[in-house]
Amino acid sequence: MACRMGFIGCMCMVVVAALLQGATAATYIVGDDKGWKVPDSTDFYTTWTTNKTFQAGDILEFDFTTNEHDVARVTKANYDSCTKTPIGSINQTGPANITLGNEPNYYYICTIGSHCQNGQKLAITVSGSSTSTNNTSTPTASPTPTPTPTTTTSTPPPPPSSASSLAVGGFSAVLFSLAIAFLH
Repeated sequence: MACRMGFIGCMCMVVVAALLQGATAATYIVGDDKGWKVPDSTDFYTTWTTNKTFQAGDILEFDFTTNEHDVARVTKANYDSCTKTPIGSINQTGPANITLGNEPNYYYICTIGSHCQNGQKLAITVSGSSTSTNNTSTPTASPTPTPTPTTTTSTPPPPPSSASSLAVGGFSAVLFSLAIAFLH
């Protein structure tokens, strides 16, 4: 009986760990259905970030047409002035998926033509970062960020988080069935 209780406890921990892992990261399509393009108003992407809480591990999907737009991570000063000096490489193939790290602030622009000056730029504040002070679209100043690995391939985006929740739910059902079978 003690062995069965230990097995059930272990299975419960596995299920909880799976549920927590599936709930930690979100995928945001930058600009939602408008994607990553020159917006109609220069504050479009600032407004887009309103009421969104970004966490380390979240994925930003920049959906754009290759050769018409790109995505470059820049410093806050370069974001403010639309200076086209990237941190690391420029993602030139759309869509581009970028995973947020633990830094408090991330700044992205399009380096093509005057796209940045026309509002194709995005500032992200990561909630819960060690020096994050707010969750608004007007991030606080931070030290010069270090490069974050980016994806420059044209692989399809990951499935929506509802698909991962479905997979976790199915996994949980299988584990529950195994536990019941073991008890009988």
